[in-house]
Amino acid sequence: MSHLFSIKKSFLFSFIVLTSYFLVSFHIKNTEQSTSYKTKKVLIFSKTNGFRHESIPSGIAAIKKLGQENHFIVDATEDSLAINSKNLKQYQAVIFLSASGHVLGENQKLALQKFIENGNGFVGIHSATNCEPDWSWYTQMIGGIFEGHPEPQNAKLIIVNHEHESTKHLPSIWKRKDEWYNFKYLNPDVNVLIKIDESSYKGGKHGDKHPLAWYHEYDDGRVFYTALGHSSESYSDPLFVQHLLGGIIYALGK
Repeated sequence: MSHLFSIKKSFLFSFIVLTSYFLVSFHIKNTEQSTSYKTKKVLIFSKTNGFRHESIPSGIAAIKKLGQENHFIVDATEDSLAINSKNLKQYQAVIFLSASGHVLGENQKLALQKFIENGNGFVGIHSATNCEPDWSWYTQMIGGIFEGHPEPQNAKLIIVNHEHESTKHLPSIWKRKDEWYNFKYLNPDVNVLIKIDESSYKGGKHGDKHPLAWYHEYDDGRVFYTALGHSSESYSDPLFVQHLLGGIIYALGK
């Protein structure tokens, strides 16, 4: 009888040990997955050398709020030296928020290029197409070079692609006020998301094919650009903020 009790006791002990092992393993696995998701990091770079948009602080605040709400970490800098290979290793995407002019040295350019080649993401917002205009790699990567714009005014935007994370929430015709960019060069290989109806405002120079937001894969990285985001008010507009979030999600590869 005591022998039978000993067997039962041994079996119960083994069962408890195995159950505990599987529960702990399951918890560790899920914790690792959760931590991996939550430690996605993006770096906002908003240095300007020339015209500076007053909306930059609002943009930084909005993106940080998006990070808090969607479980990714957001750092912000205007230090060009932060664009180096060692520092960029901790990030999965870089956001050029209305950065403009010549702001990167040769070492920083090389670091950004390697960052994209390593399969990471890039988000360009508004005057990011007016940044490093003489650097051909950057021009092809971001997808265009800024030429100029008329005065901010109301216009109709046409959503070309409703399947993308950045546009699936938008109405087919999106009426809004912004600073509508013309470009001196456009990369023909990008995937257009939004174009503008030039008959709805004054000052357009591209006719029926006037893109304002696009995405593409470039050198093994993921690139999203939107020309919207001139005013501080843009960053409190739910439709625009969701548009921005979709672009960041795409760049992060989620």
